[in-house]
Amino acid sequence: MENLWAPWRMNYIKSDKTKECIFCTSPQAGDDMGRKILYRGKLSFVIINIFPYSNGHLMVSPYRHLACFTELNAEEIAEIGLLTQKSMEILRQSYHPHGFNMGYNIGKSGGAGFDEHIHSHIVPRWTGDTNFMPVLAETKVHPEHIEATFQRLYPIFQELKI
Repeated sequence: MENLWAPWRMNYIKSDKTKECIFCTSPQAGDDMGRKILYRGKLSFVIINIFPYSNGHLMVSPYRHLACFTELNAEEIAEIGLLTQKSMEILRQSYHPHGFNMGYNIGKSGGAGFDEHIHSHIVPRWTGDTNFMPVLAETKVHPEHIEATFQRLYPIFQELKI
């Protein structure tokens, strides 16, 4: 059996598994570095997915606790759209991906891990990044530690003006 090093998973394993909404509690915690919040807008924020599909996997979420895209107001849609656009530009500059997966998982049957608080996903992708590991070993390999991802992106997001 092969072992893969993923030390950040221990925090999740040891964490309280209450039904708290991370998209509500993370901004309120006042610990942006610990919670991996990269940017705070007026109505929404950018956060690193700590259980990513690939390195640089970001999420954009409104502060308001809403379950569906249709509940967002026009101002929230505009800011989330702009933060999504700026996040893609920053990821292109920092990671040089070949493409992106972007979108929303709405409802449990739509694949949402947190189905009561809408959030978009921005996932950088590279040609050939889907390889034999997920298919044969049901394992994903991330070449960069989540803390390194945060340290790489945080200073760039702090310069963002929207």
